Amino acid sequence: MKFVTARLHDDEFIGMIQGEKVIHINKIAKERFQTDIPTNMISFIEHFHYFEHIIKEIIEEKGHDAFSYSIEETELLAPIPRPSKNVFCVGKNYRDHAIEMGSEQDIPTNLMMFSKAPTAVVGPDAPILRHEDVTDELDYEGELAVIIGKKGKAISKADALHHVFGYTILNDITARDLQSKHKQFLIGKSLDTSCPMGPFIVHKSEIENAANLHIETRVNGEIRQDGNTEQFIFPIEEIIETLSKGTTLEPGDIIATGTPAGVGKGFNPPIFLSSGDIIEITVEGIGTLRNKVQ
Repeated sequence: MKFVTARLHDDEFIGMIQGEKVIHINKIAKERFQTDIPTNMISFIEHFHYFEHIIKEIIEEKGHDAFSYSIEETELLAPIPRPSKNVFCVGKNYRDHAIEMGSEQDIPTNLMMFSKAPTAVVGPDAPILRHEDVTDELDYEGELAVIIGKKGKAISKADALHHVFGYTILNDITARDLQSKHKQFLIGKSLDTSCPMGPFIVHKSEIENAANLHIETRVNGEIRQDGNTEQFIFPIEEIIETLSKGTTLEPGDIIATGTPAGVGKGFNPPIFLSSGDIIEITVEGIGTLRNKVQ
């Protein structure tokens, strides 16, 4: 099950991807099952267990043409266009990335967290602003993101994946000079359009093992990052356990799990983003997130 937030004309709706089609879940649920399904992705995730059986029936049925559109004719927004809180982000979760950003001494022994403002979120194919007036060092970071589906606090590792709804792709765009200047991450990580996300949320039932997914980032067709989530220093279960010890996680919360080696800052000399650059991040089992720097 791949879910999207889509827009067609003035109609914003929850869609499900089947092949090259977007099925309008809200319309089909209303007309065939007399059920109102939320058009807001956070509410959709929170109440998913109430209508999961309808989603499965839609998958099994045929004849959805009246409720389907081609992907090309719809606008895919970020799956969660406006998160209800900051995006949780794991820093330096790949050994080689920690080293490229410093040295072996920079490999963390405890989970390192920061956040990105909700206003930074944009969808697939949305432009990434270059922000020439505030930064000279705009960089990319391809990441797997976890979408929380069940509210919880003090969640154990053993129970952590039961609180996951699904997975998506996130580009943790970073202004490296601002990150260094302000001695913390929020400003350098939260510029408008600095959190492209999507194109889909893939339900966890479709991902056999999130701890073994190939992740690749290309800039203008050139492979820059080539990693696998099996390289995580802190696995998803540990991230959720540590983060939730004193913080309540809620449906729709987003956790970016860190980026592999190969960011622009890690090259010698560094290679930062310029207007016109196209960034494509592909995560196995999910798809490709594509954005262009404006």
